Amino acid sequence: MTASSPAALGRPHRLDVLIAGGGLLGGLLLWAMDLHGGPPQLGLPPAFTLVALTTMSGAELLRRTAPLAALGIAVPALALDICAGTLVATVLMFTDVVYAAVLYGRAAAARRIPLYSVLVTVVAAVALTAAWQNPQVVMVVIGIALITIAPAWTGLIIRNHRDDAESARLRAEQTALLAEMDRTQAVAGERARMARELHDMVANHLSAIAIHATAAQSIDDPSATREALGVIRENSVQGLSEMRRLIGLLRDPKATAEYAEEPAATPTLDGLDALIAQARTNGASSGLTFALDDARHPDGTGPGPRTAAPVELAVYRIVQESLTNALKHAAPGEVRVRIAHDRGGALTVTVRSPFADRPGPRAPGSGTGLVGMRERTALLGGAFEAGPESGPAGRVWLVRAALPAAEEEEQR
Repeated sequence: MTASSPAALGRPHRLDVLIAGGGLLGGLLLWAMDLHGGPPQLGLPPAFTLVALTTMSGAELLRRTAPLAALGIAVPALALDICAGTLVATVLMFTDVVYAAVLYGRAAAARRIPLYSVLVTVVAAVALTAAWQNPQVVMVVIGIALITIAPAWTGLIIRNHRDDAESARLRAEQTALLAEMDRTQAVAGERARMARELHDMVANHLSAIAIHATAAQSIDDPSATREALGVIRENSVQGLSEMRRLIGLLRDPKATAEYAEEPAATPTLDGLDALIAQARTNGASSGLTFALDDARHPDGTGPGPRTAAPVELAVYRIVQESLTNALKHAAPGEVRVRIAHDRGGALTVTVRSPFADRPGPRAPGSGTGLVGMRERTALLGGAFEAGPESGPAGRVWLVRAALPAAEEEEQR
């Protein structure tokens, strides 16, 4: 309820004013027609019914803004009305006040008033039966129940339905909010995945093109220029091929026949040898050599054990990005890639490249490669670190990732 609402400001609601005014006018009409519900009791003059009528009308003005106070006013007004002769309009307004006290009152009062109405009716029935042994007692008790129990329990039922509807509305809004949050997170996750794939698939080719284009411009040697142009062409073709495959898969994941002769969409660790060979070609003019140490097999011979496809893809992309960064930033020397299973069963990939101060990278970079490697590792629940490190061979740039590597189940 807002601060500008009538209830918040203490002003009667316009419907309450209409109910109070209608009840007052109806009671005055009944009084003028001398239509009383019974003779006066306790010697009270019949004019007191007008006092009770006016008081009950005032209680009706508070039925929504102060329902419990209205009920506190209405009870003695009803007692006065009954003793002074009883106007039906006053009794009807009392039932509405009881109903409003349950519907608009506090939750504790809404639970207690229906029970109190039953208790009052039972006590009145026992007392009247003991004091007035007449069959008409039954009708009187039914009348008491109609002005106490009926409005109280009606208000409770409607309040429960209202609260249930409000709870259902809130649950629906919460469900819609959670669905929107899930959709937003899914879109953001898919955008990040596409960004990683696009960067890893194309960045190494573009880096090699930039490095060899710079070499072709700076070296005045026809044979070196032809070699650089050959590497540029090879990387351009491969980069274009991978870009076409990615675009084709984004447009229609099922349309793979058209791209059947192009590189696999999900590389595995079996492709590391080809990746190292390509790095040797791209880094030959930079004084870089590349070596792969595959220590996954226990005795050092034969192929390594197969791991889950997402892990193999992550390792492949980490190695690919590390080699690309080495081509951009590493000092002349050996870049060594090592794949092994540690004692805890995780698959570890380590890439060491010579690290030395350079006037600038061979090709521009944005730093998103390290972000992508870190994200890939985190998505699989692994650990990632990258940075300079001192060792026996001097300072190196170390990239290390440890990924959970549960072996794939054999097909039966």
